[in-house]
Amino acid sequence: MSFTVAITGRPNVGKSTFFNRLLEQRKAIVDDVSGVTRDRQYGIAEWIGKSFNVIDTGGFVAQSVDVFEVEIRKQVHIAIEEANAIIFMVDAATGITNLDESMADMLRKSTKPVFLVVNKVDNHSRLLEASEFYSLGFEHIFFLSSISGSGTGELLDAITDLITEKASDDTLEKDALPKFAIIGQPNVGKSSLLNALIGAERTIVSDIAGTTRDTIHTHYNLYNKEFVLIDTAGIRRKAKVHEDLEFYSVIRAIKAMDEADVCLLLLDAGKGITAQDLSIFSMAVKKGKGVVVLVNKWDLAEKGTNTARDYEKDLKKRLAPFSDVPILFISVTEKQRIFKSIEAAIQVFENRQKKIATSKLNEVMLKAIETFHPPVVRGNAVKIKYVTQLPTYTPSFAFFCNYPDDIKTPYKNYLENKIRENFDFSGVPIRLFFRKK
Repeated sequence: MSFTVAITGRPNVGKSTFFNRLLEQRKAIVDDVSGVTRDRQYGIAEWIGKSFNVIDTGGFVAQSVDVFEVEIRKQVHIAIEEANAIIFMVDAATGITNLDESMADMLRKSTKPVFLVVNKVDNHSRLLEASEFYSLGFEHIFFLSSISGSGTGELLDAITDLITEKASDDTLEKDALPKFAIIGQPNVGKSSLLNALIGAERTIVSDIAGTTRDTIHTHYNLYNKEFVLIDTAGIRRKAKVHEDLEFYSVIRAIKAMDEADVCLLLLDAGKGITAQDLSIFSMAVKKGKGVVVLVNKWDLAEKGTNTARDYEKDLKKRLAPFSDVPILFISVTEKQRIFKSIEAAIQVFENRQKKIATSKLNEVMLKAIETFHPPVVRGNAVKIKYVTQLPTYTPSFAFFCNYPDDIKTPYKNYLENKIRENFDFSGVPIRLFFRKK
């Protein structure tokens, strides 16, 4: 089993700053407002050749009635259950608070190793003040500053002492699984889809648009299928982004697309496909990602005999030129066809990995070129002699010919359609390159 460390503590002690330092990248959103982190976030950290998972949690507030704080508390409990070791973070600048004490009471009951980390110790007088934290009664106590990084080495040494070589290898193996990002506009049901798939409240769901702020990775391993699901904050038009946090979330969602192999684009059946959805779709295609389109809330749509067929036809027209995409009509709340959407995503993932033998490719494509020659340009007959697939992540094909610049878009589309007819690349963008032979 891989080794997991959870970072817990009350709001605003610097958990996300420390999380970002461990991952050596800015993954968690950091702001001076408390309650920025809402869902638990995962990342992989490495220290002296050992890798482990890190979970960042929202600030823990005991006995609060605020809707988000209650949810955050649930997420903290789950993180503590999942973890092998716990980092309990407190703040030297403010000293011990009631919240710290209630959290300490909870953690003392845990059988797992707890590391008490006193953050914001960045000068000598702070270090003297910080000694009051010994009174919380934890055996392992560390003084550090997560902004400058001083003192983190000792803590990491203590954590990696607990990790076996095997646990470290398991962590890295998980990192190589297929990654599916759930993308779409705010409030189309992305987090609900994630929760329905894994059958647990993994993310906070509410009717307030913009509840999810970070991208959230979930490891899925059920029914012989194993992959990582990435839930993203809704992507909205730039003009609609008011708060700083929202702006970061949009960037984060775009970054999640970069990490993913396949994007599940969620649409609202009632609203149909909007200009915003199309721009999300074309962004995924531009990045060469596999795409599956899921029309959610289908249980609420009024249906006639051919509703789904007509809807799909209309959708494909809007998605053109790239319309070779699986389209599924689902309902997250009714759990209709949600597992089918995962099967479709896995199929698209396999299509994206597909490599076609050069001999087979030439046999099919040269025949198609014979049937319909490229148009003559400026009196030059364009001759394509040879086709091969390039060793890239996105399926790409090189056509070797005498006048590569003279091949125009309509003919490129013809060649792409021929490739799609003969080899299943459903849901995957294809790139064609023309080179001088």
